[in-house]
Amino acid sequence: RVEREDVVHLPHVDEDPAAVRDGAAGPAGPTAPRRDLEEALVAQLDEGGDFFRGLWQGDEIRVQPPLNVRDRGRLLKLSAAAVFIAVNWVTYIYGVTSGHVVETSLGYFVNPIVTVLLAVLVLGERLRPLQWTAVGAAMVAVIVLTIQGGHPPWIALVLAFSFGFYGLLKKTASVGAVKGLVVETAVLAPLAVVFLAVLQATGRGTAVNHGPGHLALLVGAGIVTAVPLLLFGAAATRVPLATLGVLQYLAPTIQFVIGITVFGEPLPLLRVVGFAIVWFGLALFTLDLLTQRRRSLLVPELV
Repeated sequence: RVEREDVVHLPHVDEDPAAVRDGAAGPAGPTAPRRDLEEALVAQLDEGGDFFRGLWQGDEIRVQPPLNVRDRGRLLKLSAAAVFIAVNWVTYIYGVTSGHVVETSLGYFVNPIVTVLLAVLVLGERLRPLQWTAVGAAMVAVIVLTIQGGHPPWIALVLAFSFGFYGLLKKTASVGAVKGLVVETAVLAPLAVVFLAVLQATGRGTAVNHGPGHLALLVGAGIVTAVPLLLFGAAATRVPLATLGVLQYLAPTIQFVIGITVFGEPLPLLRVVGFAIVWFGLALFTLDLLTQRRRSLLVPELV
């Protein structure tokens, strides 16, 4: 039921959930980037299914603070977040299907450092010396990889900054994660429907042209996509933005290993040096966070 017209009521959940890139790169295969994008859009549409089924059943979710449709500031931030995550997905799909899985992993390795840099530039948070060293290491790594590849690692940079801004907007919007995900889906769904319709009308679609098994895989991918998104959103409203970045190490590690072992991407020496510098910066950054955490736990005992 709806008690007020200007309040968004959602399906009931016990805890807020909402947004991290899932980890391993999927099989690249012969599928074109356009078709992989189609599959991602089908998954995105499926994410909203549980929400609308909940509305049909009359369930509500009460998350504080309520999301008012006249709260243009937060709605604008969530809409912008939807754009950034869409850019992130499209870039990731392009990277995987064009033989740049290792570079996509670099984007998500660098992302935690980009996240804390945004925390400084936008939120005014202060970094400690080791954190600044980690930021500097990331910059040096980008220079090394630019020399190695003959151009900046654009795929990695777009992935890192698009997801960094996504996390920043989710942090500052400060709404329930399910509500945030619903707004993001509402922004992207119309575009996705048009895109899918055009593909089907022109005979280039794959969603319903390869049997029920293929369609079932696409629909099931919505769950795989939604779960990390919901978990990220839950974390984004509960922990400091600088700490949030550290939680994203596993995904790029899996991507890096798959890129080398499964897809056989080359790893020349200078590229290894660039990645080593990034890992060094991340090690310093993690050490600093663990040290501060330990100190914070000791302080109450000393007081």
